[in-house]
Amino acid sequence: MRVMITIQHPGHVHFFRHPIAELEARGHEVHVFARESDVAVQLLEAYDIDHEVLAGESDSLVSLAAVQATYELRLLRRARRIDPDVITAIGGVAAAHVASVTSAKSLVFYDTEHATLITKLAYPFADTISTPACYRDEIGPKQVTYPGYHELAYLHPDRFEPDPTVLEEVGLDPETSFAVVRLSSWDASHDVGHGGFDDPRAVIDRLEDAGLHVLLTAEGEPPSDLASYQFETSPDRMHDLLASADVVLSEGATTAAEAAVLGTPAVYVNPLSLGYTAELEEEYGLLFEYSGDERHARGLEQAVSVLEEPAETWDRRRERLLADRIDVTELVVRQVETLAQARTSGRATPVPNPDHP
Repeated sequence: MRVMITIQHPGHVHFFRHPIAELEARGHEVHVFARESDVAVQLLEAYDIDHEVLAGESDSLVSLAAVQATYELRLLRRARRIDPDVITAIGGVAAAHVASVTSAKSLVFYDTEHATLITKLAYPFADTISTPACYRDEIGPKQVTYPGYHELAYLHPDRFEPDPTVLEEVGLDPETSFAVVRLSSWDASHDVGHGGFDDPRAVIDRLEDAGLHVLLTAEGEPPSDLASYQFETSPDRMHDLLASADVVLSEGATTAAEAAVLGTPAVYVNPLSLGYTAELEEEYGLLFEYSGDERHARGLEQAVSVLEEPAETWDRRRERLLADRIDVTELVVRQVETLAQARTSGRATPVPNPDHP
């Protein structure tokens, strides 16, 4: 079977890297296409994933439209040459559009309810839309739900073993207590008009007062007075670092969820709640989300308070999460194969029972 995968964000590389390996191991032909975005291409190279870059980065919402159009046109040309059975992606705007004008089936994975521009552009054209069961929107007969999170496609213990030697790379002693702080750029289409921490400098000062060493990672350039807190390590080692941290504070939902499924308490400071961030808080107590006018102060107090809990607390909560949730890589491979078989046999697109993905 021939499968095309489109990558437009670093998180997409993490999500698809194990499914790519599994599909290829099963004898399928996999073609990966990417758009330059942050460190996405760097990650593809780090994981030795064969790929082709079809478009560059965008620096504004206006330029994003032009870049996306270029990307879709070039993707369509590749699809006509490859004749794929399935085109799959996260978000899936390009995948759904290209599949709709070829004979391919499109499989879209998504977990971000407030990204309404993406969903309006992708969902009407998609054949199957696969979402976590905690996704708050009901999409209709195209939707398939599953008991998991995107992050469990690459951070499930069957797929990931943290490497503590990352601490040496960032200059930390194994006994040092530290926090990872993730700042967002707030330039995505669904981020317009939103923000996280009031003052990143105050975040670092408060964490240092609590006895924590602070490591800062930021989309784009951080405030100049915080440059010394940034750390250098290859992007594929970030999850090793999150697994070793005492606490993670993030303006981005993905980083917060990654920490949570690794068993590291995460404080998510952002006006936008998501189905999976809410579930990680309400069901498992591994993530704490704060919005509203007091989100900065309340998030900082929560970050300091989690330090009083013994490590066993987070280990137990993670064990319960893993008992309830699936290895999402297995789901991705199964859904791709099922959809490809439907296309080659000429049958209608199957939609599995949501309770039995």
